[in-house]
Amino acid sequence: MRDVSLPINQVLPKLSAALHTSSNVVLVAPPGAGKTTCVPLALLQESWLADQRIVMLEPRRLAARTAARFMAASLGERVGESVGYRVKMETRVGPRTRVEVVTEGVLTRLLQADPALEGVGLVIFDEFHERNLHSDLGLALTLQSQSILRDDLRVLVMSATLDVESVVGVLGEVPVIKSEGQSYPVQTHYLERPAGDRRLEGVVASAVVDALEETSGDVLVFLPGMGEIRRVMNRLAATMGGALKGVRLAALHGSLSQTEQDAAIAPSSSGERKVVLATNIAESSLTVEGVRVVIDSGLARVPRFSPRTGMTRLETIPVAADSADQRRGRAGRLGPGVCYRLWTESEHRARPGHSIPEILQSDLASLALELAVWGVRDPDELLWIDTPPRSAYEQAVELLRRLDALTKDGAVTEHGRNMAAMGLHPRLAHMILRSAPLGLGRAACELAALLSNRDLLRSETRVDDVDMRLRLEALHAGRRGETVRTATGMAWVDPAVRQATLAEAQNLMEKLPRQARGAELDGDHGDEPAHCGLLVAFAYPDRIAQRRPAGGFLLSNGRGAIVSEQQPLQESEYLAVAELDDRGANSRIVLAAPITLTALEQHFQKQIEVESNVAWDSAAQAVRARRLKRLGALVLNEKPLTDPEPDAVSRALLEGIASQGLGILPWTKGARQLQQRLIFMHAQQHDWPDVRDAALTRTLTEWLGPFLVGMSGKEDLQRLNLVDILQASLSWEQRQRLEVWAPTHFQAPSGSRIPIDYSDPERPAIAVRLQELFGLQETPGVGQGRVPLSIQLLSPAQRPVQVTQDLASFWREAYFEVRKELKGRYPKHPWPEDPLTAEPTRRTRGRR
Repeated sequence: MRDVSLPINQVLPKLSAALHTSSNVVLVAPPGAGKTTCVPLALLQESWLADQRIVMLEPRRLAARTAARFMAASLGERVGESVGYRVKMETRVGPRTRVEVVTEGVLTRLLQADPALEGVGLVIFDEFHERNLHSDLGLALTLQSQSILRDDLRVLVMSATLDVESVVGVLGEVPVIKSEGQSYPVQTHYLERPAGDRRLEGVVASAVVDALEETSGDVLVFLPGMGEIRRVMNRLAATMGGALKGVRLAALHGSLSQTEQDAAIAPSSSGERKVVLATNIAESSLTVEGVRVVIDSGLARVPRFSPRTGMTRLETIPVAADSADQRRGRAGRLGPGVCYRLWTESEHRARPGHSIPEILQSDLASLALELAVWGVRDPDELLWIDTPPRSAYEQAVELLRRLDALTKDGAVTEHGRNMAAMGLHPRLAHMILRSAPLGLGRAACELAALLSNRDLLRSETRVDDVDMRLRLEALHAGRRGETVRTATGMAWVDPAVRQATLAEAQNLMEKLPRQARGAELDGDHGDEPAHCGLLVAFAYPDRIAQRRPAGGFLLSNGRGAIVSEQQPLQESEYLAVAELDDRGANSRIVLAAPITLTALEQHFQKQIEVESNVAWDSAAQAVRARRLKRLGALVLNEKPLTDPEPDAVSRALLEGIASQGLGILPWTKGARQLQQRLIFMHAQQHDWPDVRDAALTRTLTEWLGPFLVGMSGKEDLQRLNLVDILQASLSWEQRQRLEVWAPTHFQAPSGSRIPIDYSDPERPAIAVRLQELFGLQETPGVGQGRVPLSIQLLSPAQRPVQVTQDLASFWREAYFEVRKELKGRYPKHPWPEDPLTAEPTRRTRGRR
């Protein structure tokens, strides 16, 4: 029977009228208004529905089951009659069901099976403000189905708080119905100072005690995850007494059994107060009876996908202001309430106004696969409130290609369709389907269930053992014992998690092809852990790891990873990694299992590439030719290549020379002088080859490549004659001109041949004793006399006296001062008064 006091009843006539005239409608109503349970029942008799079904998408399983049970009870029926639900691993619908409450990917499955949604007249998206990935996908697919196949299909988007403009932008100019709701004032308390380094469980436990002493009614505590719930519950249970007398503690999160969840949301017994420790599952859709007090840690645990690494990790983040307001509103549903926020008022002002939609920060592999099955290769073909980020989507498509779910051009394969039908993340679906033909289907289903649920193992401290095999063993050892030995001590098997994991594994087994399922039913589980690494590798081929000689591991995707020292798996040659923490250059391995090289070569043949590798080895200072077997970035095997292509060897040798520098070549004094002469000529005439070191390094292939035939290392290079090689780049005319324009020596008046230094192409220079230039009136030059030589005048003892480019000026002005000094120092040498008429000499006066 409908509760007429609920605020939503006031707008139901408007909603009914809007749906008569419009295919799409938006309903905005605050928590507690009654939209989830009243709207579907109120619309059942609408003429446009014409005995068709209503499908309502709920973001959470607990809310879906609770809403269906409430609606069924209000009709005086059991669930599965007029009202039913479909959630993961559980379906309660019958032939007379008119309202189906579905969750997670169930709507997507319905659409993929029947794009026209025959027999469905209305699709309701409840609590759409949560912007669940499946909600966004479901809305996009439903709108396309509506536009192409079902113009009579109606869509109703309901939300407590919603960015109406963005939704209307997708739905078109549609009616927006608003319900004011009915809420009571909530007194809000903030911390006077930031919590700082104080442990969360201590801050929360103190707040619970204070709230029980200062207020009345039941208490709802929001915490980020199950670990925090357990620690706070232990802290409170240890101090039961005083304010905690007559108080019942209850946990509320998605992994609990139906009975435990029902107990958490049920009203308290007479004379009893209840403290419910919940994740954000209790933010909306779900009413926890009797709550007058909310204690909000202000934290939530959300998945964050990194396109840089291709990994998703859970991050604990401060909730946005809209989520905090949703939580606070829980205290004002039944009457005036109190909310304790465990952060300061100034910290609250710094929080973002809205939560980031999941589609903008999640792994998009499942979405990309669903779109491919739908027939869409580019997400821009659909209408989105927020378009999937391009980089994350392209990375998802690349993963699906690696998992054989998509062809190179993006079309879905038959294997991809089978993966989508599993209703799992594509990695896990691929693992199960690849494992079934090997007789490992049950083990793969169990592993998929283990990876989908929280850790099976518990201890007083943290369970640090990364070995995935331990979890598989514990899953079955739980039948015989409740504790297992880990690398860091003892741990106990969580019976609730174990039961849920086994049930989910059995559900996945039933989705396998019948012949594979039949082969598994009587199988022996004893060898399951031995194959664990292979199964993980099927799911995470990009995270197959090879131990590095210097320690740590290299992943097949090219990234580094480490295992802590106390872990036995650090000695494994190969690992298949299921989870990393994605922090720093070398991520810490959280879950993994060993795998053998034989298994990799047997089961990953398509991914293994055999290549001939001819490359420079800087340590050996030579080219090494090897035949490599690669799996991504990993070298599984290498052997010497006895017959490498000569061109490949030459290319590798040239790369080695470039990396080592031109100093590896046998530069003689003559070769360097020729290089400097050519650089001088290039400075004078740009049609000459540029042989500076940088230019030679850039053009190694052209000038040096032809001379490297038969060579492979530094020792061979020593046979090169660089003078001949550099001259080979000149024409005959250039060789003749070189001797005239840039001679190697200057003929001094004394008859000495003085070498010319071209190291500075703008100032070629000679160093000559002053007496050998007697009688030379003008400065000698090169480049057909265009460039005067820079003359370093030396004493008889070959010590510099003066540098000049104007010899005539030196004789006129500086010579006489220099003569005075040198005559006294070198009296046996001639120092004429007129150097221009004196005979040039290399000797003393006595030897002349």
